[in-house]
Amino acid sequence: VQLQASGGGSVQAGGSLRLSCVVSGRTFSRYAMGWFRQAPGKEREFVAAIHSTGLRKDYADSVQGRFAISRDNQKNTVYLQMYSLKPEDTAVYYCAAKVASYSSTPQLYPYWGQGTQVTVSS
Repeated sequence: VQLQASGGGSVQAGGSLRLSCVVSGRTFSRYAMGWFRQAPGKEREFVAAIHSTGLRKDYADSVQGRFAISRDNQKNTVYLQMYSLKPEDTAVYYCAAKVASYSSTPQLYPYWGQGTQVTVSS
């Protein structure tokens, strides 16, 4: 399984970005998908996750109401739409995949993308 994240960039506070993660190698619809982020000097933290069917989603409290995770199983792609970005959202964002249920625990995801940088200036 290979994951390729893209869509990061630099925006001002209040702006929006959409991250994408394309998955190849196995049947995408088998996998729950998660987005995580890691800021300099901090541990990797959970952002959002989505069930393999797309019917269930979960968000970190810090992004609830501002971020939206979705997936297109026909395109083997998971998205993270980010609105009302704040400087504290600045981090490298990673997508990750696991079979069965999604989780907020990064150690439970065996497959990871390379990360995409998001920088939010005040």
